Amino acid sequence: MPAASVTAATVMPGRHHVLWVGRDASADLRIARAGAARLAELHIVESPGHAVAVPPEPFRDRSPAVILMASSSPRRWALGDAVALSLRWPLAPVVSVAASLVDGRRRSGPSLAGVEEIPWHDLTGRLATWLADRDAGRPGVLGLPATSRREESILEAVRPRATGLRVAVAAMRAADLDGLADLVAATGASVAARSMGRPPLDDATAALVWDVGIVDAPTLAWLRMLVANRPGRRVILLESFPRAETTTAAIDAGAAAVLGRPCGVEALAGTLLSLRCPA
Repeated sequence: MPAASVTAATVMPGRHHVLWVGRDASADLRIARAGAARLAELHIVESPGHAVAVPPEPFRDRSPAVILMASSSPRRWALGDAVALSLRWPLAPVVSVAASLVDGRRRSGPSLAGVEEIPWHDLTGRLATWLADRDAGRPGVLGLPATSRREESILEAVRPRATGLRVAVAAMRAADLDGLADLVAATGASVAARSMGRPPLDDATAALVWDVGIVDAPTLAWLRMLVANRPGRRVILLESFPRAETTTAAIDAGAAAVLGRPCGVEALAGTLLSLRCPA
C-alpha cells in the first residue's frame, strides 16, 4: 500500500498482545485465530480460570489489548468466566468469538451480558479496526462503556477509517449493489467501479468487494480467473453464511478475505486496512 494511502491508524503486526481463551477450537475458530495472529501477538490459554491463575508473562503486570473468548458452542462459557477475566484485567475489553454453531443463536442476542459477541468470520476485520483505534489513541467501539446508547456505538463504528482507498464493488442484484457501494463509502474508501453480476475480468482496480451470496463452484472458478488476470488483486467476498470449508476454498482460489452478509462497516474497514489494499 502506498505511504500516502496509509492512515495513522494502520495496524502494525506484533505491536499488540491479545489473549485468546480456549484451545478446543473448531475449524472456523482456527481460521479466526490465524487471522488474529497475523495482526497481533496471540497468547492462548485453555480457560478463564487458567488465564487468571497462571497468566501469560506479558499479562502479569499489564492488560491484554483485547480478550477473545473462543465460543465453539452456545454454552461454552458462563457469565462467571467473563466476570473473572474482567476482575483480573478491568481495563481489557472482553469479546466472545462465535463459531458457526453459535451464529444462529447470536442473531437473537448475546448470551453473556455486557460481552460483545461477534461471528468468527468478522474477527480479523474488526480486530484490525480495534487495534487501529488503539494506536490512534481513540476509544473505538470497544472503548465505549457497556451502558452507552446503541446510537453512540453505531456512530463510532461508521466513522471513516479506510480513507484514500479506491475499491470496485460487484453484486448480483441492483439493491445489493447500491447497499454495497454505500457500505464501502462509509468506510472512507471511494467506489471506483460498479458491476452487476460477476465483476469484469479486465477491471483495473486492485481492490474488489464482491457480494456473492453463496460461495459455489462457478463463483470459485470466476474468482480464480479474476486473480489470475490481475495478480495481487485483493478480492473480499461477502457470503450469507460463511463456513470453514467455503472460506478455505475461497482463500485457496485467491480471495483475500470472506465476510458475512449483512456486513458491518467496522468489519469491512478493518479488512481493507489489514490487507493493505492499494489505492
